[in-house]
Amino acid sequence: MGACAEACLRLECETWPKPGLVSHVDAGSHGDMDAALLIRSAAVLRPFFTALAQAGEADADLPRLREIGLAAEARMMAATGGVNTHRGAIFALGLLCAAAAQGGGSRPGGLGRRVRDRWGNAILETPPPPSTHGTAALTRYGVGGARQEAASGFASAYAVGLPALRAGRVMRPGNAEAARVQCFFALLATTDDTNLLHRGGAGGLAFAQRAAQEFLAAGGVAANDWCQRATETHRQFVARRLSPGGCADLLAVCLFIDASEAA
Repeated sequence: MGACAEACLRLECETWPKPGLVSHVDAGSHGDMDAALLIRSAAVLRPFFTALAQAGEADADLPRLREIGLAAEARMMAATGGVNTHRGAIFALGLLCAAAAQGGGSRPGGLGRRVRDRWGNAILETPPPPSTHGTAALTRYGVGGARQEAASGFASAYAVGLPALRAGRVMRPGNAEAARVQCFFALLATTDDTNLLHRGGAGGLAFAQRAAQEFLAAGGVAANDWCQRATETHRQFVARRLSPGGCADLLAVCLFIDASEAA
């Protein structure tokens, strides 16, 4: 499970154009991180994802999973010099690793249902961290955020992201990166991303969702000029310092679920 989670984080980083976010091409709207830092972060997290899978196999409760997740965060911060590269991904992929170790990952919807049924109530009952940008956005704008997404069994990933990922493979056969871009834009068009709310407020979120919706309405990656249009959207996000990190985490979630179901 740890290797799969790390691979999904690497693929997320290697996806471009991905508006506002770090990739192998540029640093997007970030002045404190680049692709090399993200890859290093993903590598140091691998044994913690493995530990989360082992805890899931033992049917650990949420406090035990959270204990491992906090240790993973501490190791991430040490490896990145204090930069939060993957806190949201540790939470989401960690739950999925734990669920996958309990079986059912190959059945459509199985991982999400397992997360929802085993840990969903505990996730909602556990107070969010008090000092994060995401928590501040949750309080100010009243959105559900990553906790609600996980507690729902990753409803957005199943309803929006996975269908878009698989449709993208049909639109651009043999171009796995284009399929990931299609998935990302579909998520961006519908997700109340707390990172966008933190950086751009309600106006920034509305701008980002509208840009994604326009990209999809014009054909998404099926259009001949898809890469140019996605690149222009990326430039607009960078000019506004917008960074949809929640959608990046959901892209990695979709890749993990897809790989589990394919296996």
